[in-house]
Amino acid sequence: MALRYICMPAEEAQRIWRGGRDANGNLPERHISDGDGVPCRHCLSNVEADQPYLILAYRPFLSVQPYAEMGPIFLHAEECPAAADGQTMPPVLTSSKDYLLRGYGADERIVYGTGGVIPQEQLEQRAEELLARPDVAFVHVRSAKYNCYQCRIERC
Repeated sequence: MALRYICMPAEEAQRIWRGGRDANGNLPERHISDGDGVPCRHCLSNVEADQPYLILAYRPFLSVQPYAEMGPIFLHAEECPAAADGQTMPPVLTSSKDYLLRGYGADERIVYGTGGVIPQEQLEQRAEELLARPDVAFVHVRSAKYNCYQCRIERC
């Protein structure tokens, strides 16, 4: 099965870069990267050392309902291009030893029994297994340590 890695929508990133507020109604915080573990959710690459980035609350769902989790993410402070082709594992998913994967139905609700911490080298295999299920429409990849949203994976 071919996978497609989906970054934060360009419209949402543009809104933030133009002074928009985050999911909590706050302006993003601006910081300088130390170059270690600052993954931008738009280009799906790490923010390089000494480069500015934003911290903001983000809800990666269209609906607002109990399973529509919100949490902190990083975004380059200056506009960056959206993640490349979407069919190649992005750099942000190769920088940790493990990730939390969780399947969601078309209604954007967690499909129980799909969540688990997966070693990085098994990430694609587990995503394929979850997406082979008829009740799973997409998968979220999250930080295993902090539960921060990384990206979404869908079938191609």
